Amino acid sequence: VQDNEPDLYRRIAKVMLPGYFIAMKLTGEVKTTQSGLSEGILWDFVRNDLAQRILDYYQIDPNLLPAVDPTFSTQGELTPQAAEELGLKRGIKVAYRAGDQPNNAFSLNVLNPGELAATAGTSGVVYGVIDQANYDPKSRVNPFVHVNHQPDVARYGVLLCVNGTGILNRWMKNNFAKGLTYVEMNDLAAKAGVGADGLSILPYGNGAERTLENKNIGATIYGLDLNTHQRSHLLRAAQEGIVYALNYGVQIMGEMGMAVRTVKAGYANMFLSPLFSEAFASVTGATIELYNTDGSQGAARGAGLGAGVYHDYEQAFIGLKSIETIRPNQSLVPKYREAYERWLGFLQERM
Repeated sequence: VQDNEPDLYRRIAKVMLPGYFIAMKLTGEVKTTQSGLSEGILWDFVRNDLAQRILDYYQIDPNLLPAVDPTFSTQGELTPQAAEELGLKRGIKVAYRAGDQPNNAFSLNVLNPGELAATAGTSGVVYGVIDQANYDPKSRVNPFVHVNHQPDVARYGVLLCVNGTGILNRWMKNNFAKGLTYVEMNDLAAKAGVGADGLSILPYGNGAERTLENKNIGATIYGLDLNTHQRSHLLRAAQEGIVYALNYGVQIMGEMGMAVRTVKAGYANMFLSPLFSEAFASVTGATIELYNTDGSQGAARGAGLGAGVYHDYEQAFIGLKSIETIRPNQSLVPKYREAYERWLGFLQERM
């Protein structure tokens, strides 16, 4: 940016996440948070400050970084121009910002060590909170500064992602279950037994996977018997394969010292499938709690905290209710473990 260009363009020439660009268009202010900087690998977890070594290595001028505000705080107000274009009142506060998965965890009131959130849309994510600046030496999972982190009350989020989650289920729908709704697919898949009569699917068909050390091994079907297997087996093996891939990542989180006892999720996407939820609980050993919420509600609660509408987290989450609890099916746990070990053997062959 040249010195003779308008000041507005100099302020825009900042290191921003996409959502922060939108916030800038709403308020005219360029801001960030500790959590946002951690998403950009620009936060030093040990020093609790900017990652100066990264800035130095890539020769990034620290002045290019936006001002750092608390996650829950007034970070600007709606400009007259933005208000007019959106049909909103001038001066509305922008009082919260977060990445999609930290926000999903917040929407489920996942704020303290040992609490975990999950989502299973196009990709699948498990996000757990710890109070130590820990990491996986192979970078198979990602640490973030969680939205409620404070210097004297540390809160870090550890994220595992499986890219090939709901996209595999959709692929099955488009190619093997044409004419069926997702509910009908779930019912048909449930007619096959645990382990799908020896059929295993590796769901890694949506690009390189972080849990596999950034390898792209593709999706693979193992054990297909043309005399035995039908659509129900394929549909079940797909859902189980997704669960097993997520469990593989959960075990990495366990190596970092995270206990997996209860996992919270919104009642949406793959968690609408009773089979998927049962398999997830039985394989991981965790109790699954499904809630009547989503990321947009979490963002609204966060904005309410930042704007002072709510006095504390407890008040912000009044009305959040668990609508279903799924515990491991102890009678099926041995079968799920056997199926997972078979699946894991195929994964290790591909690795």
